Amino acid sequence: MGCNRNWTRIKRLLLVPLCCMAATAQMVTPAAAQNYPNKPLRLIVAFPPGASSDLVGRMLGQKIGEQMGQQVIPDNRPGAGGNLGLGMLAKTPPDGYTIGIATASIAVSPALYKNLGYDPVKDLAPVARLTTIPNVLLVHPSVPAKTLRQFIDLAKASPGKLNFGSGGTGTTNHLANELLKHLEKINLVHVPYKGVTQAMVAMMSGEVDEVVMPVSTALPQIKAGKVRALAVLTEKRIPSLPNVPTGIEAGVPNFTMPLWYGMFAPAGTPREIVERLNRELTKALESKELTATLAAMGVDPWPGTADQLGDLLRTDMERYGAIARSANLPKQ
Repeated sequence: MGCNRNWTRIKRLLLVPLCCMAATAQMVTPAAAQNYPNKPLRLIVAFPPGASSDLVGRMLGQKIGEQMGQQVIPDNRPGAGGNLGLGMLAKTPPDGYTIGIATASIAVSPALYKNLGYDPVKDLAPVARLTTIPNVLLVHPSVPAKTLRQFIDLAKASPGKLNFGSGGTGTTNHLANELLKHLEKINLVHVPYKGVTQAMVAMMSGEVDEVVMPVSTALPQIKAGKVRALAVLTEKRIPSLPNVPTGIEAGVPNFTMPLWYGMFAPAGTPREIVERLNRELTKALESKELTATLAAMGVDPWPGTADQLGDLLRTDMERYGAIARSANLPKQ
């Protein structure tokens, strides 16, 4: 009996500090969120400097930094179609001080990689939907094709002779060409680079014949006549390239491949911090100054909630997975 009473007292003594620790732990998240941010933020950009995601990310980072009174420092981590940087983001502490901008390729990669090193749904927390950008199909001026149909006919006449560059396996500019190959039954050779800007440089130097890339990055080279735009991969023509037909107008039904950007954080980031970041990003995207700058680049603001970004990610994972399966794309 005495032993039982002593054991009961011991258990009570042990439980008191444990309960206090649990209560303290429950208070950490609101306190941290209330004081957030109290130091600079790191913004992982999974593509090289000069890419559309880099430009959009830097502008948004600067704007929300001004709004929150803390610097947002870009950290470019290109490679593996954006998966190197996103995998790094997934492994950072979920304290709100490391965030990352992702393109629609985050939804493509699960269909193309056997081992990503992270799970886009389980290991990352959606923060905010950001922007959309039209993609455009470009060729080197030496390619004897003035239209998309002529390019397809050229590829059919010489199977395996034409190649295309991309920002890496799993990017939308890669999958867009795989979709074209599947729809038109043509053979184009894939040449991946660390980023789509490198693919563009390679095309301009004659290393590759064709590249699909965001209009925002391609516009200066199109206007300079260094590349030829054959089609925009949207349902309707776009104001910045009014004379360039859509892929659908060119006679390839279902040949659309829009590009969207979203902001993510590591899974487990406190909801209060996610909501704060979402509010700041939405405010930035609604500012007239930033909207005008983005419009000049061919970028359309598309602010949305964390839940909307999460829904978009899951929907596009299904869509791109279906495209990859129908095109019989092997996993890397």
